[in-house]
Amino acid sequence: MRGRPAAPLAVLFAAALALGTPAGATHAPDHRFIVVGYVTDEGRRPLGGVPVLVTRIKTGLEYRTRTEGDGFYVIVVHLHDDDRGERLAIRAGAARGEIVARFDPYDRRTERGTRVDVRGAELVEEPRRFAETLREWLAR
Repeated sequence: MRGRPAAPLAVLFAAALALGTPAGATHAPDHRFIVVGYVTDEGRRPLGGVPVLVTRIKTGLEYRTRTEGDGFYVIVVHLHDDDRGERLAIRAGAARGEIVARFDPYDRRTERGTRVDVRGAELVEEPRRFAETLREWLAR
């Protein structure tokens, strides 16, 4: 049984390390953009072990992970204030698409990110659910 993390940012930092993201480059909210979500089939059944890839279109840098057993994934992308509006390509299973990194470059305390669920071959972005989803993941 997992308890509540004592330091959520420390947990996020550890997750960045585990995901292969340049750890020194993602030490503060203004140096990262987090993409979270769930991958399911058309019937909304979770798919574990699915490769998920987020690519910065401008630079070609790739960030990879695999979904957990419940279909959940998290990817930490190295972005700065100047990267606001950058297009990110997302691929998970048969689903492919793009999102735009939207955030307030003057807010350096709030986590920046979005939620992108994969339902079969469809990507569904729900940025309003990002903070809630991130909190739930950190509380696991």
